[in-house]
Amino acid sequence: MIKSQFALFKSRKFAPLFATMFLGAFNDNFFKSAMVILITYRLADEAAVDARILVTLAAGVFILPFVLFSALAGQLADKYERSGLVRKIKLAEIVVMSGAVVGFYSESITILMIILFLMGAQSAFFGPLKYSILPQHLEEDELIGANALVEMGTFLSILIGTIFGGLFVLGGRGIVLVSVLVLSMAALGWAASFYIPPTRVVNPLLEFRFNIFRETIALVGSVWPKRDIFLSVLAISWFYFVGGTFLSQFPTYAKIVLGADEEVATLFLAVFSVGIGVGSLACNGLLKGEVSGRYVPHAAIGIAVLSALLYLVSARAPLPDGASLVTVRGFFSSPANIAVLACLCGISFFGGLYIVPLYAVIQSRSEESMLASVTACTNIMDSLFMVVSSLLTTAMLAAGMPIPRIFLVVAVLTLIAACIIRRVVHAQTRRY
Repeated sequence: MIKSQFALFKSRKFAPLFATMFLGAFNDNFFKSAMVILITYRLADEAAVDARILVTLAAGVFILPFVLFSALAGQLADKYERSGLVRKIKLAEIVVMSGAVVGFYSESITILMIILFLMGAQSAFFGPLKYSILPQHLEEDELIGANALVEMGTFLSILIGTIFGGLFVLGGRGIVLVSVLVLSMAALGWAASFYIPPTRVVNPLLEFRFNIFRETIALVGSVWPKRDIFLSVLAISWFYFVGGTFLSQFPTYAKIVLGADEEVATLFLAVFSVGIGVGSLACNGLLKGEVSGRYVPHAAIGIAVLSALLYLVSARAPLPDGASLVTVRGFFSSPANIAVLACLCGISFFGGLYIVPLYAVIQSRSEESMLASVTACTNIMDSLFMVVSSLLTTAMLAAGMPIPRIFLVVAVLTLIAACIIRRVVHAQTRRY
């Protein structure tokens, strides 16, 4: 039995899967960032297309496969041996990244969008495998620590990939460097996947069904009667609603509200990612390995309170026309800006405390034969909540609502969600 979550890195039943996951998440975000920066600063002007439209389209192109293919991914994970499926999916990533090299060198927006869709599909098929392998290899009291490390690794890989993808692609030999890195990361992820131990096949007699829309509806419908699990799925999806709202607004919030440059927006992303990682790691210490959601409502309240505080500390006088944007160094000279960073750090820390127990609860309480399907259902709901977040935020912005007030709306909605989650957690505690 492994007591320290960091000791899991010495275990073959966790370390290879973590490395495979980390390299894949890095590659996804490295490619997306490089593509978005290339489109924004070069290809959109050459194609005479609004960069904002292309960037928004890119976000939708990457999310769409999670809605389309998660049901099929869940069936595959339940029917076949999972470590072998991971190796096949990571091999497919090498092929897809070879296409990305063609897209970068040809500077074709169409090819890059197709590759982005295929990367989303590859990630959609990997998701149910990642979370359903963990409970097969680990003891129940290791699940909190393992999920904490997975969440920490996911957000750190997103941060590192996003930053370096944007920095590298427009350099002197940026296309060459980006091309070499996406292929190298895909190959390393494939190599790491060979060290993942074999898993049990949970439902070899499952009849594979290809109707995407019917199976997606059937998948959600199969999880719906399991109220505790489905409500945990919805609670996870709320995290992605809140996170998607904040992350999408960082660039414009930094520029328009705070008068800061793009490096400050990157700083916000770094603080948010690190905060979630720290909160995730702290979760195992609080729960001491126990699979329990008792701190989830408190974490939701923390997110709500700090989101409201962020609204208050974001009050600024309108920026004068032609004013130069503040750099990172200048940003730190203002106490009000330090308060903004403190709020973002607190929101993300509570986000880590919030999300980790929910994944562990699902893994612990789902029937083994349905765990991959439940994870696939989670991916579908996460994607839908992110789409709703995008549409709602767009509508509020179109109505003239300032960005800080959007944060206040998130605070109120999250407080309501916290009250609902508290009732669910109490019901689960009594039942288990």
